[in-house]
Amino acid sequence: MPIRREHRFFYLTDWCELSVVIRFGRAKGRCESCGRPHDRTVFCLGDGRWWDEEVTSWRDGAGRIICLAIGTSEVLATIRTTRVVLATAHRNHDTADNTPANLAAWCQRCHMIHDRPEHVRRRWLTVFRRKALGDLFRGPYKSV
Repeated sequence: MPIRREHRFFYLTDWCELSVVIRFGRAKGRCESCGRPHDRTVFCLGDGRWWDEEVTSWRDGAGRIICLAIGTSEVLATIRTTRVVLATAHRNHDTADNTPANLAAWCQRCHMIHDRPEHVRRRWLTVFRRKALGDLFRGPYKSV
C-alpha cells in the first residue's frame, strides 16, 4: 500500500524491506488475522466469510473453518470477489514503533477494521472543521 507523500518522513528508509519480511517471512503471505492469501482473488460474503480454495471450505472473518447452514441459497447469491493485498500495519498506530511485535501483516479488510476508530475520529474532525469554517465565513451553520 503506498504511503502518502506527506507521511513518508514518519517511516524508516528501509520500510519496504521490513514490510516484505513481515508479510512474507513471518506471515508467509497470509493475513495474520483472517488467513486470506496475498495476491489472490477470493470469494467472500458481506459478513467476512470467505472461500479458502486450499482447504475447500468456508472460513469466517477470524479465519476459522465453518460450515454454511442448509438453505443458505439467498446468502450465496450475494457472493462477490475481492483481490487480497497484504499490507504491514502498526498495531498501536505509532509509526515510530517498528518492533516486530507491533507490526502485523493484514489484508485490506482486517486493516480497515483495525483502523476504524481512527477513521471515525478523523471523519468527525473533518466535519467539525468544515462546520467551523462555515460558521466563520458564511455565518451560523444551518442544521438539516
